[in-house]
Formats: sequence, structure tokens, C-alpha cells
Amino acid sequence: MSHCCLSTELSLHFVLFDDQRAYGRMGAMAELNGTPVTTEALQALGLINYGHFTSMRVDDQQIRGLSQHLDRLVRDCTVLFGVDLSRDRVRGFVRRAVANKPGSFVVRVTIFDPKLELGHPGTAAEPGVLVTTRPAGAWPPAPMRVQTASYRRDLPSVKHVGLFGALWFRRDAQLNGYDDALFIDSASFISEGATWNIAFYDGERVVWPNADILPGITMRLLKQVHEQSITAPVNLRDVPGMQGAFATNTAIGVRAISAIDNIQMPVDLPIFEILRKEYGEIPAENL
Repeated sequence: MSHCCLSTELSLHFVLFDDQRAYGRMGAMAELNGTPVTTEALQALGLINYGHFTSMRVDDQQIRGLSQHLDRLVRDCTVLFGVDLSRDRVRGFVRRAVANKPGSFVVRVTIFDPKLELGHPGTAAEPGVLVTTRPAGAWPPAPMRVQTASYRRDLPSVKHVGLFGALWFRRDAQLNGYDDALFIDSASFISEGATWNIAFYDGERVVWPNADILPGITMRLLKQVHEQSITAPVNLRDVPGMQGAFATNTAIGVRAISAIDNIQMPVDLPIFEILRKEYGEIPAENL
């Protein structure tokens, strides 16, 4: 194993422990299958780094798009482990972990096998359910500037824990004075951000790039409620002709993008408020 990969995997291990210390005031913030997670289990996740997850914003014990988040976990568990994950079991663990926690926060459900061995990932899996939480940021977040990078995530349709490439390009973007990275292919067609989806506004419609991406839950919900939406290829050369651009995920909602590379974008378009309102009116589901 290279020093670079080992450092990345260990970083995930320490981040999880940091989360527990930082958010311990909110209760038992890291539970595996309904009990406090052990050091050994976190080592398996941090060192082997094989699994998948979903993140959900909880507002007063309700989650917008909860059913779709559970669908994602079930689907991805089949892809990565060949196991049929119980939706009710996951929901029960989440309910237990966040019980009596008021207000808004983000809960993350990570599915991984604590007994998985690096040399034998093909053995029969027994994936567990790790539930962690972190504070939710204020909505709407400040606009962001993004730097393009030629990159395609491994298995892009799965929300897996292999974030090295995405974080590498995010780091590079921030070192160059941007907030985050936006991925393009070798022909400059736009796909997605490091941990978010992107969409454009052409003056009449919301345009979602047609590319190999992780279909985010927030993106899916917005597609359902905003009728003037299309999915079409978007090339970097098309961006100057767009009126605006925004990023979406469960933590940021709808976040305006103020620049893509050196292309400046307006951040005060009425469409952003329309989308936020439509998203906010989607009924949330009780845990």
C-alpha cells in the first residue's frame, strides 16, 4: 500500500473520532448496529475504506426524501456487498441514534463490514450500519467559486466511501483560491462536483448535465417539483451562455455558484429562491 493511500485511509479513521469528540455534546454520535462503535470497527473502515453511505438533513426529527435515501442504501448494498439490506433495520438505528435531538443536523449512515479483510474482499459479507451525526449549516450557504478538473469517480452511480480523488481535487481547488472542484471529462463535458450535483439555468429551464454522476437525492427531489427542467449534455464552452449555475446536496440545499474557473456567474437570480421554496415545500417524512 502506498504512503499516500495509507494516509488517506487513516485520515478517515481520525475524522470519525474527531466527529465523536466534537459532537459528543449531542449524545452517542457514532453507533454501529445500535451500540457505541468500537475502535476496532472504525479501524476496519478507516484502513480498508470499502463501503457506502448516505447523508440526510434532519429537521425536528423529520427527513426530506427519507424513502429515497433508504432506497439508495439498499441498492448500493446490493452492488457492493451482494446483500439485501433491511430498510426497517436501518431506519430503526437512525431513529435510535437521533432520538430526542432537537433542531437541525445532518445524520450519515455508513454501510461497511467490520470483518472485511483487505486480501479477501470477495468473502461473504456481513455489513453493519454505522450512524453518525454532525451539525447542519445555515441555509442558504454563501455562493461558491469552483475550479474544473478532469476526473471521473470510481463507480459514479454509487455513493461509496472512496473519496480520495474527490478530496484531492477539492484540496487543489482550495489551494488555488477556489471553494471546490467541478468535474469534467476529457472533452470538457461537465458531470458533477466533489460531493454535490450541479445544474444550470438557461433563462427558461433548469438544465441538469447528462453524464455519469451520482444521482443526488436533492437533485431528484428538485426534478420532481420543478417542471421546467431538462437533462442534457453541458460542455464547458456552453457555460458563458447560461444565466446561472447552482450546486445541490442534502447539506447545502440550493447553493449559488459565483464562478466556474474564470467565468463569473450571477448569484442573485430569482430562480434560486424559487427552487429553495419548492424544495422547502416538499413534505418531510417522520423517522
